[in-house]
Amino acid sequence: MSLFLLLAGAAAMLATLFVLIKGLVNMAGSTEADFTGEGPSPRQLKSNKLMQQRILFQGAALLIFAILLFSLTTKG
Repeated sequence: MSLFLLLAGAAAMLATLFVLIKGLVNMAGSTEADFTGEGPSPRQLKSNKLMQQRILFQGAALLIFAILLFSLTTKG
């Protein structure tokens, strides 16, 4: 059980890192055209979706590690 939680936590952290890097690359490609006009540009919408995914993966990683720590401290 502990090994599974450890691997799941590591996977969640790697997913967080992947989405973070993807978001940074997306933001680095921004131009002035993305900040003109009314409403958000497609790049800004993509950036928002990536940020939401990153927060989801971070929350999952924290939850997994909290469960792992709780399970390790309540044994025997």
